[in-house]
Amino acid sequence: MSSGRAEKPLPDIPEEDGSRDDEKGFGNVFAELESVDLSLGTTLRSVYDDQPNAHKRFMEKLEVRIRNHDREIEKMCNFHHQGFVDAITELLKVRADAEKLMGQVTDTNRRLQDAGREVTAQTEEVIRCRIQQRNMTTTVERLQLCIPVLEMYSKLKEQLQSKRHYAALKTMEQLEKVFIPRVSRYRFCQIMADNLPKLREDIKDISMSDLKDFLESIRKHSDKIGETAMKQAQQHRTFNSVVQKQDSGMGYTKPVYSLNGRTPTQHNGLAAAEEGVEDDQSEEEVLTAQDLVDFSPVYRCLHIYTVLGDRETFENYYRKQRKKQARLVLQPQSNMHETVEGYRRYFNQIVGFFLVEDHVLHSTQGLLTRAFTDELWNMALSKITAVLRTHSSYCSDPDLVLELKNLIVIFADTLQGYGYPVNRLFDLLYEIRDQYNETLLKKWVLVFREIFELDNYSPIPVETEEDYKSVISRFPFHDAEIEKQDFPKKLPMSQSVPQIYVQVKEFIYASLKFSESLHRSWTEIDDMLRKSTNLLLTRTLSGCLQNLIKKPHIGLTELVQIIINTTHLEQACKYLEDFITNITNVSPETVHTTRLYGLSTFKDARHAAEGEIYTKLNQKIDEFIQLADYDWGMPESDGQASGYLMDLINFLRSTFQVFTHLPGKVAQTACMSACKHLSTSLMQMLLDCELKQISMGAVQQFNLDVIQCELFASSEPVPGFQGDTLQLAFIDLRQLLDLFMVWDWSTYLADYGQPTSKYLRVNPSTALALLEKVYRGMKDTSKKNNIFSQFRKNDRDKQKLIETVVKQLRSLVNGMSQHS
Repeated sequence: MSSGRAEKPLPDIPEEDGSRDDEKGFGNVFAELESVDLSLGTTLRSVYDDQPNAHKRFMEKLEVRIRNHDREIEKMCNFHHQGFVDAITELLKVRADAEKLMGQVTDTNRRLQDAGREVTAQTEEVIRCRIQQRNMTTTVERLQLCIPVLEMYSKLKEQLQSKRHYAALKTMEQLEKVFIPRVSRYRFCQIMADNLPKLREDIKDISMSDLKDFLESIRKHSDKIGETAMKQAQQHRTFNSVVQKQDSGMGYTKPVYSLNGRTPTQHNGLAAAEEGVEDDQSEEEVLTAQDLVDFSPVYRCLHIYTVLGDRETFENYYRKQRKKQARLVLQPQSNMHETVEGYRRYFNQIVGFFLVEDHVLHSTQGLLTRAFTDELWNMALSKITAVLRTHSSYCSDPDLVLELKNLIVIFADTLQGYGYPVNRLFDLLYEIRDQYNETLLKKWVLVFREIFELDNYSPIPVETEEDYKSVISRFPFHDAEIEKQDFPKKLPMSQSVPQIYVQVKEFIYASLKFSESLHRSWTEIDDMLRKSTNLLLTRTLSGCLQNLIKKPHIGLTELVQIIINTTHLEQACKYLEDFITNITNVSPETVHTTRLYGLSTFKDARHAAEGEIYTKLNQKIDEFIQLADYDWGMPESDGQASGYLMDLINFLRSTFQVFTHLPGKVAQTACMSACKHLSTSLMQMLLDCELKQISMGAVQQFNLDVIQCELFASSEPVPGFQGDTLQLAFIDLRQLLDLFMVWDWSTYLADYGQPTSKYLRVNPSTALALLEKVYRGMKDTSKKNNIFSQFRKNDRDKQKLIETVVKQLRSLVNGMSQHS
């Protein structure tokens, strides 16, 4: 139901059934339902909640209400129907007239448009022509103002193309201050004005690019610049040497080489000497920087940046780039230490770099400062010393180290001539000097080894007077007795002695070469030579001698000759000191003069050789002892000494005859050591734990061998022993064997512990061990002969004696162990 109908007053509807109260109540409900402002749910809830059967009555009333509204609608439609029909009829008539009017209007508009089209076209043409005429006039006027600006801008472009950057900057200044302000309202002028800063930046970039090309070029040419400078510095040093020989008062001067045509200031006034000396060098052309490098990009770029008010930026950039290049120049190749050319290229680049810096410092105003170059040089000097210290340590060739030293001296002299301090380089040379000495020592190790390997370790044969003079010219040997002998004769030392002496002198010469041009006093040089020579003697030569002595192929004869050789080398040490004194003219009596340690070196080597003689002699004895093949179960001795022992004694006799040439008591000590070792070895053989039984025949055979040893000792194989001193080496064996041979156990047990005992050197444990072996041997022999029962009958007393002696010996041994 529409809201319009709800707002109109409803016609009265006759009541049908129901009371007045119900009509009034449901009327209110219908009013609420027909209202759009009230909630439908609330209204319906009131219908159901009111009273019983309210719903049914409500539906009946609702049907009545609907029928009333339908009748009202029908009445209204019948009332307005005729008017509606009339209105439709009128609209149909108006439509026909409207269509006719529309056609007339369209036709009129078409004819009007056709008539005005030509007039419009002519009018527009006239307007366009007048605008063109006005624009042309205005354009001519404006072009007359703009042409000078364009001409100046074209001129600017030409200047830029021809790289006339300074003129281009002036043209830009005129454009900005004079021409562009006249026509500043035009867009192209604004574009020009906006483009000028970019052109200035382009000029800066171009000049900077030229500078970068220059920096790259100077990096490539630094090697050539440095090479030329160092060559001329070396020539100048040679020239100075000649002048110094003519006039000792003339000193070192700065090099002739110059980057800017100027000759560095001289130190010690050599100019006067140069005027009086005609030399080919005076006619040579002095190289300048412009001969090898064009410095104009630096000057041009500096000028441009100065005009643009950005000089500080350029200075900072140039210094920064040169610092980077300095670091690159100072970075060596990894294999630089392998050849002298690697060092030479390294020094050439550094010299070239700093000579360029010196030229720029003096040819520009403020681009570089002395403080900056000093800072750069100090940084470079630290890097150079570190690099040289590292790479020189890799050098194992003393010749290469010596060439490196000469290069460092020339390098230092070259840069010192341009005001660069080089004291740290000379300090480094003192360190490299130690490295040089180390390489010399390593080289001389090979020299000494070769000498020792080629030596025949026999006295030098001298056939003629010329041969004798040849030897003594190389080695200071003087012996009145040998000089009186007729030719041919032999000198006591072997061929290695004069060779070693000559090589020590060669080492001194080689060590001296490094001290040249180091500006050191002769006293310091003398001290250095003596210290390096001491190292050669105490470390290198001593080490070679020690290794030689320990070599297995060096026999006793060779060791004897080595001892003789070291004696003569020790005596020659004083001549080496005189040799150094003649070189340096420094008196050996001067305070703090280092003495040569050759005496202790050769004494130590001689003692080592003596010890090796004792060791090898004992080893040889052991070899003979190993050949012993005793039959420990033999019933009786052979009646003569064993063959191995006689061979051993013959060997010892021949060996000790060679020992007679040894100095001092070496031969006596060796002989006593050999006899003691032989006695100890024989005793150990007799008491060997693996030897379980010994027959009396074997004891007798062993006794014969010991007798031969005693005869050898009493024959005085080496002179100088007093009385029976040498025989005492076998006293322990002799007393032990006498005890068994005589079977004098009662005397041994009765006198045991007495100072006057006949068997004082026989230890109870030793006697017990040997007695048990003999006892087992006797029983074994009896079993083999199957006469043990007879043995017990015939020798019952002897068996009881052995058992009694064994008990008493064990008692003595136990007593000794308790006391200990």
